[in-house]
Amino acid sequence: MTDPHEGFDALIHAPTRLAIVSLLAPLEWAEFKFVRDQTGLSDSALSKQITTLEDAGYVAVRKDFLGKRPRTSIQLTPEGHAALGGHVAALRAIVGDLL
Repeated sequence: MTDPHEGFDALIHAPTRLAIVSLLAPLEWAEFKFVRDQTGLSDSALSKQITTLEDAGYVAVRKDFLGKRPRTSIQLTPEGHAALGGHVAALRAIVGDLL
């Protein structure tokens, strides 16, 4: 029997981080402002969550300039995609056919 908790990722499971990685999954890169607006987080709260995900290797952050304005973009890494996929599979295994 397979362990239904295999692949469960407590780091991704936190609601704000789950919202962020789920939003980033189908995108190549997303601007910080877009992620902030879609998740409803403040700049500081999003920055903290992005740093946590970056430290885990789940997101990459790119900083550049658009004219004279700084621009931060975020991308889900291959490790982030794998972690999200494993986490979703673990959740499906835990809840089974309930949904």
